[in-house]
Amino acid sequence: MNAVYQLELNAVFSAAHAIVIRGEREPLHGHDWHVTLTVEGPKLDGDGLLVDFHALEKGLKEVVARWHNRNLNETRPFDVVNPTAEKVAEHIASEMQRMMESGVIWGDSDNPPSQSGRKNRKLTKAAGRPEVRVVCVRVTEAVGCAAVYRPGSTITRGGAR
Repeated sequence: MNAVYQLELNAVFSAAHAIVIRGEREPLHGHDWHVTLTVEGPKLDGDGLLVDFHALEKGLKEVVARWHNRNLNETRPFDVVNPTAEKVAEHIASEMQRMMESGVIWGDSDNPPSQSGRKNRKLTKAAGRPEVRVVCVRVTEAVGCAAVYRPGSTITRGGAR
């Protein structure tokens, strides 16, 4: 069995939502949403990192910042998608994977993410690391009430499962 490295990061944002359950819209209410993002990959970079925590954290904070102190029902994509915890988790996973694939999480070959991310927090595009992927997003709306989204394992990218 091959070794796998994983990183977990957490973010919190406060937002309201009113979901529709079996055709009935519940009253608008708020939560402190706790997000745990897990990424994994089979190898470390030259600095001994799977990915720079600071760069990944910056990306996650950018994704959830657009919802902070807002009504999810009035923000993209939840103005047209039922803002359930499950769909919030799925959207975060999709956005983070897109960011990683487009290179915004990585530094360039002359400035690895561990250096470029700390220097100016504005990360440059790079070839990316297709072997590193989002494997899980957990969204907790209340103590004991969480949704977990794991992107499908049947889609292969760059040799990943």
